[in-house]
Amino acid sequence: MSVLERARSLLGRELTAHGVTVRITEVEAYGGVADPASHAYTRTPRSEIMYGPSWRLYVYRIHGHHCANIVTGPAEQAAAVLLRAGEVVDGHELAYARRGEVRPDALGRGPGNLARVLGITTADLGTDVRVGPAVVLGPEPAEPPPVSAGPRVGVRRAADRPWRLWVTGDPTVSAYRRHPRAESSSKVSAV
Repeated sequence: MSVLERARSLLGRELTAHGVTVRITEVEAYGGVADPASHAYTRTPRSEIMYGPSWRLYVYRIHGHHCANIVTGPAEQAAAVLLRAGEVVDGHELAYARRGEVRPDALGRGPGNLARVLGITTADLGTDVRVGPAVVLGPEPAEPPPVSAGPRVGVRRAADRPWRLWVTGDPTVSAYRRHPRAESSSKVSAV
């Protein structure tokens, strides 16, 4: 299964972490060694987890926030999917305690905010999301949601690949922000 197929399969699934459950509404695919925007494009100690088994969490810090990715494999490809947004469906009180008073649709909007409401930190690095116990991914929904695709957020290289996928029309999806030094123009399309 390609990283894009795996990314699409995550949309609409529930992810439970540290007492909060979200329905995943936005993801971003990174193709590993073949993708200049991926942390695994150059193998480093930080990206080493991406060269391991699929279904493990790759968690890193950026701009003071944690971001959570699910490694999709295969190991030699080192691909992963960034979890960008989700709708809180259980554990609202705990999610608000972690995030503060914001509109319900903004609670898990953006990868840093999503990791915060879920309580995901670098302590969760390497967790197998199929078995948990602290972070567990639910099954694919019986009926896949409608999906849209567009360019990735905040990357300079390979920015125009339509590898950001989201549930069409969902209010919890984050706003698109193009990196000021991104390489070329972009389009948004239905997938």
